[in-house]
Amino acid sequence: MVPGGGLSPDGTRWISCRPGFFLPVRVLSRLFRRLFLKYLEKAFDAGRLQFLGSLQKLADPAQFRSYLAPLEQSEWVVYAKPPFAGPQQVLDYVGRYTHRVAISNNRLRDVEDGQVTFDWKDYRHNHRQKKMTLSAEEFIRRFLIHVLPEGFQRIRYYGFLANRYRHDKLAQCRQLLGMPPSDPEPTPGDEPTDYDYQTLLEKLTGSCLRECPICHQGRMIAVEVLAPVGPSLIDTS
Repeated sequence: MVPGGGLSPDGTRWISCRPGFFLPVRVLSRLFRRLFLKYLEKAFDAGRLQFLGSLQKLADPAQFRSYLAPLEQSEWVVYAKPPFAGPQQVLDYVGRYTHRVAISNNRLRDVEDGQVTFDWKDYRHNHRQKKMTLSAEEFIRRFLIHVLPEGFQRIRYYGFLANRYRHDKLAQCRQLLGMPPSDPEPTPGDEPTDYDYQTLLEKLTGSCLRECPICHQGRMIAVEVLAPVGPSLIDTS
């Protein structure tokens, strides 16, 4: 995702893209082609590429360069379009993929006798909901396929969203755009944020520790805290 504007080099202005035009897609496609092939060749020269099966011949430098030569002239496709329902809809859509695990808890139906049963969607048959049962070992194996290897990043940020300067740069962008601060200072009368653990748990989960676990209507209130009393000693002398 790319924002429709950015800070000027001196950081004093917000520069928006022209109405109805975001960026030249053809220029972007050729830039991406050049950078992709450049780093691919760099990885080859560093010995970081492995060629197996029918691709073993590409391990030869001459064969590898010959294979890449036509790609330098091919038109690469970069598809870009504005969001149909606005940027918030795009963030919500992408967030469902970037901030979740391989399977959510509501899809798990049963875990018993070393077997895991869960819901899945069969896209080949009109997106029908079906159930699948796997051994616990196979379920964990498939789950771990979705875990990124060490050293990989799920999301990369650049520009004013780069991790190091994000807080300051975003505040600067909002100021130049005439927007209120994202984290305004609390004003008198605002809801307090220094909750105790019981209130915070209720706000986050809806589960109240003060609720009677039997009738679910009464409220349990601490009346008195009794001091611990040790066992009385009997003089047997």
